[in-house]
Amino acid sequence: MKGLHGIVFSYEKRNDLRELGEIRSASSIPFGGRYRAVDFALSNLVNAGVSDVGVVLHGPYQSLLDHLGTGKDWDLSRKRGGLKVLPLFDYQKRWGGPSAFRGKMEALAGIRSYLDTIRQDHVVLMEGDLVVNLPLSDIYENHLRSGADITVVCGNDSFQTENGTYFEADHEGRVTDVLYHLNVPRGYRGLEVYILSVQLLKELVDDCTSHDQYSWRKDVLQARRGPLDLRCYIWNGFAAQIRSVQEYYDRSMQLLDPAIRADLFCRERPIRAKGADKSSAYVGPDGRCLNSLVADGCNIEGTVENSILFPGVVVGPGATVRNCILFKETAIGKDAELAYVIADKNVDVLAGRTLMGHSSYPIVLAKGSVI
Repeated sequence: MKGLHGIVFSYEKRNDLRELGEIRSASSIPFGGRYRAVDFALSNLVNAGVSDVGVVLHGPYQSLLDHLGTGKDWDLSRKRGGLKVLPLFDYQKRWGGPSAFRGKMEALAGIRSYLDTIRQDHVVLMEGDLVVNLPLSDIYENHLRSGADITVVCGNDSFQTENGTYFEADHEGRVTDVLYHLNVPRGYRGLEVYILSVQLLKELVDDCTSHDQYSWRKDVLQARRGPLDLRCYIWNGFAAQIRSVQEYYDRSMQLLDPAIRADLFCRERPIRAKGADKSSAYVGPDGRCLNSLVADGCNIEGTVENSILFPGVVVGPGATVRNCILFKETAIGKDAELAYVIADKNVDVLAGRTLMGHSSYPIVLAKGSVI
């Protein structure tokens, strides 16, 4: 797999993430009890033998920088190549404030000199908020066999997300139309994973820059669908994108299904994560834990049902936690009761408090809150 290079896009905060997106990009949101969203993109690349990865930053990036470090947790800390955190492409401010993210082509134009340093023949473009476990080596081999200019990875009918890109294809997998802003989705929903040659990518970036074009979806996929040979690769496994609080909650709760966990966390392609350095979870004599994901370092003296607990969560005696997602170091006091709550890091819910959300509108507690 020396012929493939990875570029991961980490976008600015998404307003639909509410409190979860105030201090971090979607790429660095905790997911699944011990992971960050970007862990899945990096693991997909590393599992396919990719050793050179660039991460394009935008927006609140400190959380992601802290998480990535040198890249050693993904075997990407290398003297040559490895993980490269690319300069902020909106570093130059416009009209007194940072520029908004307009599209992938503008981001790639901002790192144009980096593209010239890529040693590999092909590149895979991915988004950091995509939660999926792809057989990327198979997709790359399929791309080479097909002779396509760009391979578009798509999900099945179960993968739906907001403001998606949809592709219609013929029986040979050749893309016949590229659509978005659909009231009634049709075709295949794109996972925002693309494979193409480095040379073609540089030509597209230069051409779009010279015409003040910034959108990968509009100015490349749609405008150049005729001249370019676009092919679909259909992925039938679990996939999720984190675009809103509701989507985050729903997709997280799906992990309580053993079949979905087995699909996302398969032994053949392990998902790597930053170590938590915690002791084993502890469930006290009066504690109960049912149908939940509990990370290392948790201390459960109360009842936990249908919930996801990140490292270091404490559930006090008599407390009840149902259908919740509790981030790292959250503490639930004695006799407190929580349902349908997403608590960010270091939240402290005092004794006897009651918080009741709903599956269609979970309560979100900001980092460091005291309730």
